[in-house]
Amino acid sequence: MLLCDLRAFSRQVATPMIRETSANQRTQVMNAKIVTVRPERPTDTLQRLPNFVGISEATAGAAGISMNLVVIPPAGEAEPHLHLGFETAIYLLKGRVETRYGENLRDSVVNDEGDFIFIPADVPHQPRNLSDTEPALAIVARNNANEQETVQLYRPAGSE
Repeated sequence: MLLCDLRAFSRQVATPMIRETSANQRTQVMNAKIVTVRPERPTDTLQRLPNFVGISEATAGAAGISMNLVVIPPAGEAEPHLHLGFETAIYLLKGRVETRYGENLRDSVVNDEGDFIFIPADVPHQPRNLSDTEPALAIVARNNANEQETVQLYRPAGSE
């Protein structure tokens, strides 16, 4: 039943949308280039963590995605922050990280290397490396090609 519905959708909606693209648009897509980025040094961020910018509008011409390597130094932590209007997906490559999150950072989750982590848009959070000797490494992706522009620092009540 579902397969029939998907075929009908394809014939009625998706196929006409594809046909409506202009020859110029099709040529632009067919001539697009794959971009490789190899960042040599980290950039400073509002979160105060070393960030190796991989894919972004500035580095690859991306329109709706960014992907970076974030390093949390031994015993280090980010500034509490949120990403206004954008979701975050993380793959923890190395280390053990506690992330405090939510209103006044009351909630907490601990992740280990190999974990995939999803942070909904607008959720305040603060990751902290639980190791005193080894850095934690994470690949971080967002549905925003200019992700630092939407970072807002977050001050929990009573933190000042």
